[in-house]
Amino acid sequence: MSWALSALLVGAVRPLGGDGQTSAIDKRPVERPLWLSAAGLEGDAQADGRHHGGADKALHHYPLDHYAAWRDEIGDRPALAGAGGFGENLATRGLVETDMALGDRFRLGGALIEVSQARQPCWKLNRRFAQPDMARRVQACGRTGWYYRVLEPGLVAPEDRLERVDRRDPDWTIARLVRLLYITPHDRDTLRALQAVPDLPAPWHRLIAYRLETGRVEDWTARLLGPDAEPG
Repeated sequence: MSWALSALLVGAVRPLGGDGQTSAIDKRPVERPLWLSAAGLEGDAQADGRHHGGADKALHHYPLDHYAAWRDEIGDRPALAGAGGFGENLATRGLVETDMALGDRFRLGGALIEVSQARQPCWKLNRRFAQPDMARRVQACGRTGWYYRVLEPGLVAPEDRLERVDRRDPDWTIARLVRLLYITPHDRDTLRALQAVPDLPAPWHRLIAYRLETGRVEDWTARLLGPDAEPG
């Protein structure tokens, strides 16, 4: 099967609020082909290379299907006026978290990409949407989007289609992963099953090991509320 792109998007680093914080979450559609490398799309940027970008977060995909639900929940916001509100590089209709699984491979133009992980929402969404609990809302409802790694670089264009060419682990949907992360974080059997997923990124292995070894869940406060927030 294949799905048409609704938009191909990139963003520059821009101010986010008036306190010196910056972000490239404001992605904007392009109308020409772009080179996609292992580091991401030509012309795309990240303000925080520690938490954003990198080989396992080369492309962010967020469904346009979710935008109506967000308008119903938080009202009309400028960031919901069109694709790019959630910092996505790829926007489509017809694909959501229950349809996508870790290891799914897609042809996109001249590139081959692979689903690598779910998006872990961060506090910059709060500022983007002028909604103090937006990151927590995204986490709780499971409308997170997901990331790809790039297996074969190539030229991609706004008119290209995502063609699924392989499913390596169809039981591990993004929806299941998000549920384990945030709803049932102490499910030890499922945590051990996740450890066996091929090519799971190293930070996820560390997260699983921490939960299994300590019986605790990592503190989400800084990620959800900002680096200056008091630990939860």
